[in-house]
Amino acid sequence: MVSRHIYLQLIFRNIMIFATALAVGYFFFNDQYILAGLSFVLLIFLTVFLIHYVNQTNRKIAYFFDAIKNEDFTLRFPEKLSVKSLEELNHSLNTLNAMIQDIHIKKQAQEQYYQEILKQADIGLFTVNQKGHILYANPTVQRLLNYSPLNHIKQLNQVDEDLYKLFEDLKPFDSRIFQLQNEREKTQLALKSTSIIIDDQLLLLVVVQDIHKELDEKETDSWVKLIRVLTHEIMNTITPITSISESILKYFKSASGKSTVELSEDHIRSAVKGLEVIKEQGGDLMKFVQSYRSFLSLPKPDKALVSVQRLLDRVKVLMNQENLNGDIVFEVIAEPKDLELFIDEKLISQILVNLSKNALQSLNGQENGSVKIRAGSNSNGKKYIQVTDNGPGIPPDLIDQIFVPFFTTKNIGTGIGLSLSKQIMHLHGGTMKVHSVSFEETSFVLLF
Repeated sequence: MVSRHIYLQLIFRNIMIFATALAVGYFFFNDQYILAGLSFVLLIFLTVFLIHYVNQTNRKIAYFFDAIKNEDFTLRFPEKLSVKSLEELNHSLNTLNAMIQDIHIKKQAQEQYYQEILKQADIGLFTVNQKGHILYANPTVQRLLNYSPLNHIKQLNQVDEDLYKLFEDLKPFDSRIFQLQNEREKTQLALKSTSIIIDDQLLLLVVVQDIHKELDEKETDSWVKLIRVLTHEIMNTITPITSISESILKYFKSASGKSTVELSEDHIRSAVKGLEVIKEQGGDLMKFVQSYRSFLSLPKPDKALVSVQRLLDRVKVLMNQENLNGDIVFEVIAEPKDLELFIDEKLISQILVNLSKNALQSLNGQENGSVKIRAGSNSNGKKYIQVTDNGPGIPPDLIDQIFVPFFTTKNIGTGIGLSLSKQIMHLHGGTMKVHSVSFEETSFVLLF
């Protein structure tokens, strides 16, 4: 409506200027110079008035946008004017100003709401630009890093040099664990980073979390599970040794406790069998202890660039010996073909062979069984190797225990394979994850 009135005003004024210009020409060429002069003065007046009218409207709009730019919502234009079009223009500008002010207030309230949430969060958050300037840091991260206020990552050099180097080298999608120590306590910090773009500026969003409590709980839980398994294995071995030893001892002692040498042939045979059992149980206990020692004395990985396709082909050849009947489809895929990993080939081969054997054993007697080893890079650029089978899977109540040393659901084996595999991955700076859906997919992922 406003633009229509302004448009009509401009047309009317231009028509008046045009008519006045024609009058000037008409009077001038008819030798009516006085009327021509008056018409010319009127022409100048109309032109100046038109320029003033246009400039007045433009100035109002310019003032309005300058006020909005400076977040000044106090600007008001008079709405009672003699010119209807200007009155409607002022009313529209005032209405728009009120709407923008309302949106601005709501935005500020929302921003304060989110800031209050970030202040109260137990997780530390801050954003860093490419020059190292910290644009925002909530109170939690300042408390965790023991420095306030945080304005630049160089300030962390005063807290801990290693911490500063860690942040200086931090890249998007990195995950790090850092132990921060001061005169009062030690803090285990988990750091995760991701990239965000705000106002065409690339920023690094870093999440910092104190995981000391969680690590303590996990450590205690792991010790409890380990002690339970150790106790079970040792008691299963020691109990028959103690029982058989007592039985044999009875052959050599009378009821009064005195030694006797009068042994029947049956007693001798029973004693020999008992000693054989004791020897076997003692041997099993020695194997158990030896496997425990091998778990604790893993060598440091001797890393080198290894072709993943060649590694998987070697594993497939080894597994063909386990799958002599060919009842199970065994497949290896590396994408791309020239994918390489910086690893200890022997140790990683040990993991893949162990996982492949477990998969083949789980598929024993199952129709349409398949084992697939796939290697590639995920969406975050992390390289992985995944071993998948379609066997019966792992029960949900046992999936959290399969990495506990010496825990096993099989009648054979020491139960150290998976825990040893996970330890090898930790030595490579990677992780090992498991996912299982019965008779659909059980997959172990080695993430480097």
